[in-house]
Amino acid sequence: MSEELVTFFKALADSNRIKIVGLLAEKPYSVEELAALLQLKPSTVSHHLSRLGKAGLVNMHAESYYSVYQLDRKALEEKSRSLFSEAELSSVVSDVDSNAYDNKVVKDYTKRDGRLKTIPAQRKKLEAVLRYVVKAFEEGKLYSEKRVNEILSQYHEDTATLRRELVGYKLMDRKGSGIEYWKPRK
Repeated sequence: MSEELVTFFKALADSNRIKIVGLLAEKPYSVEELAALLQLKPSTVSHHLSRLGKAGLVNMHAESYYSVYQLDRKALEEKSRSLFSEAELSSVVSDVDSNAYDNKVVKDYTKRDGRLKTIPAQRKKLEAVLRYVVKAFEEGKLYSEKRVNEILSQYHEDTATLRRELVGYKLMDRKGSGIEYWKPRK
């Protein structure tokens, strides 16, 4: 997971830090000014500014005896573009098993021998079970209805329902009269 993305969200995961960002979006402020506006101790405001600084959202410059902070708009825009890009967001979930739900449903609905205990009534669960069943067919290969029923009978005795649902969910196709079936190529 992107450490930069986590740091960014942690920096904004506090209502006072969000208020500071809002105030700094209007104009630069010193720690003391922010502390007075937010009714916080200067040390607390310094802590919040430090977190925002580590995330690259604010920068500081000295004016006389004061440290003045301002929102780094350019950095914020660049971070937003890069952190929320499709590639970055996809990388955050790269270690998530995209088949975990299907695997759980299939485990819940099958016996040890791989046969279905029952055909799920819920559509999402039915889809998961159908994706499991359709693996028994080769892409693009033509099957007679009799052969389809033979294969489906290895999973459940209600082959007509399985066959109809496979076609309905477009996991299998058939010629109009149901003489030939095939698993479409991806």
